Amino acid sequence: MIDKIIEYFKNNKKRVILTIIFGPALLALVLGCVTSLFDPRDALYYSIVLMCLTYPVFLFILNIIAFVHTIKHPERSLPGTYESKLFGIADLVTVSVGMLLSVFYASMLTVVGIQWDAQWDKQLHNSEVHQPIWTGALPTVIILLVIGVIGYLVLLNRKMSETPPLVTVLCIAAMYIGATQIVLFVIQIFKIMPFEGLVYSSSDLPFVMMIPLMELPFCCITMAARLIIRKIYEWNANEEHSRENYTGKGIISALNRMLGRASSWPVIALIAMLPLMGVILLILSLFGQYPDHVIRAWTETAQWNLSKMQAPPNVQFDEHYLCTVAAGGHEKIVKPIRMGERHGHRIVVNRQLLVANAFEQILEEKTPKMHRVIRDFYDKHGYPIAKHIRTKLSADIVYFVMKPLEIVFLAVLYLTDTAPENRIATQYMPSKPKAAR
Repeated sequence: MIDKIIEYFKNNKKRVILTIIFGPALLALVLGCVTSLFDPRDALYYSIVLMCLTYPVFLFILNIIAFVHTIKHPERSLPGTYESKLFGIADLVTVSVGMLLSVFYASMLTVVGIQWDAQWDKQLHNSEVHQPIWTGALPTVIILLVIGVIGYLVLLNRKMSETPPLVTVLCIAAMYIGATQIVLFVIQIFKIMPFEGLVYSSSDLPFVMMIPLMELPFCCITMAARLIIRKIYEWNANEEHSRENYTGKGIISALNRMLGRASSWPVIALIAMLPLMGVILLILSLFGQYPDHVIRAWTETAQWNLSKMQAPPNVQFDEHYLCTVAAGGHEKIVKPIRMGERHGHRIVVNRQLLVANAFEQILEEKTPKMHRVIRDFYDKHGYPIAKHIRTKLSADIVYFVMKPLEIVFLAVLYLTDTAPENRIATQYMPSKPKAAR
């Protein structure tokens, strides 16, 4: 099946270009138009979103085909062959387009709650999730990834007839180091269970939403594996690299013979990875990145698979726009008082919110018909306002706009209630747990 696919593209460069570059885009456009039949105005939006989802899948399938073909026919992947050129184009598109789409998709995930810059101890709201990689160790992770890329590029551009085996082993070891970071990232974000501490943790951020971020890492690993297979075959294909050329006794001769056996390179590189990693970490420690940052990059987080830290429970950023003001404004302005409870969720409360809710309670008790009219008006117009309060500045502005009404509410309370401050103080009090029987 794979051989037939390769043969289909072999004698037609236009098919390669159209399929790799325009194929997923056209498919996404068609699917977007079908999806938006009920609302044609959203056709472009759905097409862009679907392209961001279908293109990584297409690149992943393309890399799987290349990987299987390289295992079955390594001789066809040697430099100068049609397959090597085809897969070279595929690799270039995979890395360039894959990186752009991954960054774009990661930015889209901020809309559903992932805060890439929020460390584990930061107080978050609703379905927001802390960063999966600790920013304090991010330079270490990036450098290790760059080391892997350097190893890949050096090995890719070297002819095996001119490359010492030790250089090849070190390049593979460097690729292992970069691949380790990729694997740790995939393990970290592969969530099946709900995120702990979220307000609606049973349904928010299902693991399928993270799959597009895993596809580029998987493609990079298959690219590295293909390169290693190809270089081993290229070395063995040279008659000068037979074992008989390595004679003598002693440790040096034994190591020489071992390095000359290409099939042992992956294992030797695994051993060489440890001292190479030690040298890299030693250099990084001179710049404030200590050896334990390799581990802490993943464990100094909360809510993810490798996390060891316990984040504070998320606070409800309620649709009630005064709740939004209390939780989202600058503390010196909105003056939050304590934590409260609304509809079973923890919220931040301030004096303005308590007064407004106490006033509503009075209305409900004294004039229930008027309360229903006001409540219906508030539900219709208040919640849409809350959706636009997404910055501290906007929350501060709403706080000042509501200040005159707060004074009116307070005046009504003092005119109608014998103990207005007691009523105000008891608003949004957490419910008492039931006594065990």
